[in-house]
Amino acid sequence: MTKQSAQFEPFTPKTISLLTEQGDWAGPFKLDLDQATLKRFYRDMLAARLLDEKFTILLRTGKIAFVAPHSGHEAAQIGLAHALQRGHDWFFPYYRDAGAILALGVPLKEMFGHALATLADPAKGRQMPGHFGSKSLNAFTPASAIASHVPPAAGAAISMKLQNTRQVSVCTFGDGATSEGDWYAGVNIAAVQGAPAIFVCENNKYAISLHYSHQTAAASVAEKAHAFGIPGYRVDGLDVLASYYVMKDVIERSRQGHGSALVELEVYRFGPHSSADDDTRYRPKEEVEAWRQKDPILRFQRFLERQSIWTKDWEESLRAEIKAEQEAALQEAISAGEPPVEWMFDDVFSEMPWHLEEQRRLVTDELS
Repeated sequence: MTKQSAQFEPFTPKTISLLTEQGDWAGPFKLDLDQATLKRFYRDMLAARLLDEKFTILLRTGKIAFVAPHSGHEAAQIGLAHALQRGHDWFFPYYRDAGAILALGVPLKEMFGHALATLADPAKGRQMPGHFGSKSLNAFTPASAIASHVPPAAGAAISMKLQNTRQVSVCTFGDGATSEGDWYAGVNIAAVQGAPAIFVCENNKYAISLHYSHQTAAASVAEKAHAFGIPGYRVDGLDVLASYYVMKDVIERSRQGHGSALVELEVYRFGPHSSADDDTRYRPKEEVEAWRQKDPILRFQRFLERQSIWTKDWEESLRAEIKAEQEAALQEAISAGEPPVEWMFDDVFSEMPWHLEEQRRLVTDELS
């Protein structure tokens, strides 16, 4: 991507989009991604959708306890993940970012191990499902406390600036997070310090059951950037190429020393807020169905078909390949076995205090 071809202006009156809903290229510059990269984007989007479906099956069969569906977010998450310098930049995801984590390169075995709480999970089966992270890929472990990861993302970015590492901290969250004090504090301090932090709202219109219009009087999340003195970008998050190019541009701008930015990726979640939610109580089926017609995967599929890249045979082959990979990884995660219960006492203190030693002994005795 040349600097001349894709320098996006902040605070545009219209949402930034590069693909029409019919799948036609509508960008103001020449597309410079090769076929292999475009196919990789599509594969990652499809893999994310199939992973979401797999998690739902595992939930309904009693294998896992919780799911935060991400279907509808694929274009935003895959575009974002490919814009990062993997293993160099830091990613601070939120609990709905399974697609981004998958595209970033976290092994499927680890993701299934995490969801199932087996020994395949680097966190030793002690995290809530959906809190995927990776030490080797600089992916911070999410938390369910809304916006609690925003200040750490800001702090990491300030450290990057002070040490001149040329890294960037990218932090994602839902629209509900922008109503939290932690969000304002984190964005504000990063902006004041001119830190290389990109704050990304995956605005799916609902904070659990509360519609966006009941959270703020602002017309968009992006325009809140005015208050922090940083650029704000409103992007069509159902368009993987818009998500990728804008994020790539904004990240590199920040890497070059231009400070923080706020990006709003407009998406829509097709499923409920979580497996503990009944979304039929607060949004009509007609609304969900209307948004399903804007499916980001189908839009990109139409684009690839126009480029003579997508075919039905390739689609069938790709689906079979992805499903086989996911099933193999699932079986590996299951075969790893369950972590010993007494491991719950590890990694709490550098030196275990007497009361935890006593509790561990009681648990061990009870289980023996």
